[in-house]
Amino acid sequence: MTVERALRLIAGTVILISLALAHYVSPYWYILTAFVGLNLLQSGVTNWCPAMTILRLLGLKDSATGQSCAR
Repeated sequence: MTVERALRLIAGTVILISLALAHYVSPYWYILTAFVGLNLLQSGVTNWCPAMTILRLLGLKDSATGQSCAR
């Protein structure tokens, strides 16, 4: 698994869980959804994401092609 793929899996999972929690528990969980969205926006602008740094430290490798959606 690559860093890019793991990042997309984590972001998607956190968003879906926070939406479910907001629906069933409290609307304050939408703050977590907004945080993930803002982090994705920031990483798109600055090309740096704290989660990617952590995933690399855990031993995941970047994609070989340099393109996160290439197969």
